[in-house]
Amino acid sequence: MFGLDALFTARRTSAAAVGPNDKIKVTKIETFVLTNTWVFVKVSTDAGIVGWGEMLKDDAKACAAGALEVGDYLVGQDPCRVVHHWQAIHRGAFYRGGPIKTAILSGIDQALWDIKGKVYGVPVYKLLGGPTRDRVRVYGKVNEETGVNAIKVGPNAMGRQAIKYIEGQRFVDAVVENFRALREKYGDGVDIGVDFHGAVQPPTAMLLVKALEPYNPWFYEEVVQPLNVDVMAEIAAKTHIPLATGERIFTKWGFREILEKRAAYILQPDVCYAGGITELRLIAGMAESYYSPLAPHNPNGPVSLAASLQIAGCIPNFLIQERGDMEHDLLAEPLAPVKNGHRPLPAGPGLGITIDEDKLMARVGEPRESRTIYDKDDGSIVDW
Repeated sequence: MFGLDALFTARRTSAAAVGPNDKIKVTKIETFVLTNTWVFVKVSTDAGIVGWGEMLKDDAKACAAGALEVGDYLVGQDPCRVVHHWQAIHRGAFYRGGPIKTAILSGIDQALWDIKGKVYGVPVYKLLGGPTRDRVRVYGKVNEETGVNAIKVGPNAMGRQAIKYIEGQRFVDAVVENFRALREKYGDGVDIGVDFHGAVQPPTAMLLVKALEPYNPWFYEEVVQPLNVDVMAEIAAKTHIPLATGERIFTKWGFREILEKRAAYILQPDVCYAGGITELRLIAGMAESYYSPLAPHNPNGPVSLAASLQIAGCIPNFLIQERGDMEHDLLAEPLAPVKNGHRPLPAGPGLGITIDEDKLMARVGEPRESRTIYDKDDGSIVDW
């Protein structure tokens, strides 16, 4: 029987093999803030095995500093007790949840799973019961060579986004015309989602949702901010186009209300700040009981993508991966290429990637400043 002992004695992706009775300990946590605001965390062990994670791209310095503070707890611990550490980091704090705290937890969770996969010599999705599929459908830019046939666009028109509380008919007509032209260009063979980005106020969102319906959007994403779930649920009940949301929602507790109120059909948790691999797998389980799929959010770097692919490989209700078609030059070796609109699951142990630390360090620096958007008509602040 090919059991755990055999797995443990196999050759590991590390400086030295780790035996079944060896005790491995965390020795150091390091964080790296890049000039484009990506934030990485590196967890090292006394066995020479390292794990990588990625965190929230906003509040980059806060995330980086917070992850280092977790070192007070994690250094000296067995990194393979991943769920135990998730609970300790989350429940050890009196104030829980929110983007920064959950991002810190998410990045460390990814890094620990990366280590555990390397210890056992298998991809993370295999430790979590996979593979549930052989390849992962991706969206990004339509590309005949790679077969990518799904994209996402914003409801922009007249050279601007929807910034008024109630946009006039002229704006709505212009948005519809832009989308109609896009549908004509690509035909029905390309799935086109519309990302409202939570920047459209509810009255305007409802006007756009109904006006775009004849041109068959694939989904409407973040039709409104997720702070008032009842408003989102009200819009969802008035259209047959699926609503999607999740990039600003954290942990299973945040997604519970979305599912219960049917405020969205497609969930888009981000592995970098919804709770990591551990939590996305649980969110997927909750979603499955409501017949809802996951389309993980991903505007980030290579660790985010690799971790999201692990989720795709271990859950049954996966829909598609955002920016899964992107190639990242921070990797020592590229991921398997996209073919026929799908990227193969990573075959290597852990997250299946190796970060080129020289290239990473060349991009470490002061993160770019956050942007504030103004209505040019009256100077008021608007969402972006």
